Amino acid sequence: MTKYVNHDLKVSPTPEEAARQTFMSSMRMYVLHDLANGMRTVYESEVEPKFERKNKRTPKDGVEVHRALKKDPTFKFYSSMRCNAQEMVFRSILPTVERSQDTLNKKAKALSRSKKANGTVETDPNFKVPRSVSAIDVHRMPGNYDTEYGPDDVTQGAVYDNGISVFSMGFFGENLDDIGSSISMFIKNKYPKFAPKRILDMGCTIGHNTVPWAKAYPKAEVHAIDVGAPVVRYGHARAQAAGVPVHFHQQNAEATDFEDESFDLIFSSMFLHEVPKKGIKKVFKEARRLLKPGGLMLHMELPPNKMLGAYDSFYLDWDSYYNKEPFYKPFRDMDPRAVCADAGFAKSKFVQYVIPSLGQYGEKAVKDSVKKQTGKADDQTGRFAAGIHWYCFGAWK
Repeated sequence: MTKYVNHDLKVSPTPEEAARQTFMSSMRMYVLHDLANGMRTVYESEVEPKFERKNKRTPKDGVEVHRALKKDPTFKFYSSMRCNAQEMVFRSILPTVERSQDTLNKKAKALSRSKKANGTVETDPNFKVPRSVSAIDVHRMPGNYDTEYGPDDVTQGAVYDNGISVFSMGFFGENLDDIGSSISMFIKNKYPKFAPKRILDMGCTIGHNTVPWAKAYPKAEVHAIDVGAPVVRYGHARAQAAGVPVHFHQQNAEATDFEDESFDLIFSSMFLHEVPKKGIKKVFKEARRLLKPGGLMLHMELPPNKMLGAYDSFYLDWDSYYNKEPFYKPFRDMDPRAVCADAGFAKSKFVQYVIPSLGQYGEKAVKDSVKKQTGKADDQTGRFAAGIHWYCFGAWK
């Protein structure tokens, strides 16, 4: 099994496959640290001074940094290595998952019917998957979230679960839930009187960051939606295995079938950047429709470009150009406060936080950050590096 998939849906790699997966985690660490740091050194010592001599100023934004670096051999080598490493991450786990398809589907069906938890799962055979998902293998994951290989299939859930286990290099925690665990702990401590009765996770994939909210608020009824049938089936079985009741639905966050004002808390994690700009606006309006008065909408993402310097903006926008995530930069160019306001949220109700990783810093640091909160991103925010912080924003209704 991959290192961070320890539940009942774990798969068993051969020794060779396991060695390959370990190698790929190390390779990604090398690319995102050694090669990335080397590229920044080349930029600061050679590319930026050359740009400044020619233009009598430094690059004003990430676009100009990208344009200046694009022809540099170091950038080309970094980009080539990172693209190949991304594809090799999934190639390292695919043989194991494909060999285990029948067993995974049987296990998932048994877990979904088990009494380990009281969650439910709903899929729709007539559901229309948006082209923004069906036409792209997002972040180079073969088959994306929606491909099905037979009835009640969960394969793509397993591809995602095992893939990010290798991909995340431990930064997502032992259950790949560090984002949800860190942010839910922060919110519970910052707003001790806030006791949501119904919670919705939009774009949940396999529910790895949904489950922490159910644990943080055990009296709440928790729902999770995604457009991919295989990932919600897998997510439900995964939550059942953990003994946590979550209700999974195949739905589009742009237009759900839930009733008006039916949730106290709406959350998403690394979801918005995979949605086209028009869709993002619909998601925010839908969230406002679904929230009860006094409810909270909260989205975890990489920080917006306006919060960062030119080089860091370029670096985080790299995925939009080269990693099959075309909506990443358009999303990060948006103003979070303005997007919330356009959806009808009062500007005075806008919130944003930068929260230390629970797994790296521990409970005390997360709780201490409640009082020390500035909401400002730094070079550790959203970066797979020691000392990672998570950025989130939203609004109260």
